[in-house]
Amino acid sequence: MSGATTLPGNERGQVARTVRGRSLSLVTGPTPGLASLDGMETWDAIRARRNVRSYDDRSIAPEHLDRILEAGRRAPSASNRQKWDFVLVTLPDQLQELSTVWVGASHVATAKAAIVLVLPEPESERYRTIDQYDLGQATMVMMLAATDLGIGSGHSAIGDQEACRRILDTPADHLCAYMIALGYPADDP
Repeated sequence: MSGATTLPGNERGQVARTVRGRSLSLVTGPTPGLASLDGMETWDAIRARRNVRSYDDRSIAPEHLDRILEAGRRAPSASNRQKWDFVLVTLPDQLQELSTVWVGASHVATAKAAIVLVLPEPESERYRTIDQYDLGQATMVMMLAATDLGIGSGHSAIGDQEACRRILDTPADHLCAYMIALGYPADDP
């Protein structure tokens, strides 16, 4: 950081800096009193995340799948609408079938799990755009949560709505929007 100096005697990595004549302090590192969660720092997860489309044979622990889904549930949503459903698929036959609903979804067949993001038909065109944006945020936080757990992820669109609805037994007035395939990477991405 140019023009920055580390404050002496501070274990938390505070950095003092002057911007436009004002003195600022930037605190880095753990905050006292907050419980540390197992895992990596957010920036590390962002830098480490890659699209993974080749998975090894290790299964994913149920508690890890729960944590990934919880991350999606906690994603920001316009007016807290959270109109989404996250459908977790772990059966190999269903994963194989889902790999056929989009030309770029072949990696889903070898994944150990997939999350299909589903939306009901929106009340108006305005909500269609908002809900799609919200799904993008949910997708990203679930992929980051997977990375934090050492699990690879690869997203996919869904083109064949009829097939997806049949595979998941989803109502006709719902859109199967996106999929996130999950598994431990077979090699370094």
